[in-house]
Amino acid sequence: MNVLVILIPIALGLGAAGLFGFLWAYRNGQFDDLEGDAVRILEDDEEPLPPR
Repeated sequence: MNVLVILIPIALGLGAAGLFGFLWAYRNGQFDDLEGDAVRILEDDEEPLPPR
C-alpha cells in the first residue's frame, strides 16, 4: 500500500506533463497542416547535379 502513495502522484504528474505538452503543441500550430507533410515528402526539391 505504501507504494501507491508514491506511484499515484507520479502517474498524475506524468499525465499532467503529457497534457501540458499536447496543449503547448496545439497552441503553437503543430497540428495545423496535416495534409501538407504527406504531400511535401513526395516532392523533389533538390536541384539536379551538373554533369561531370
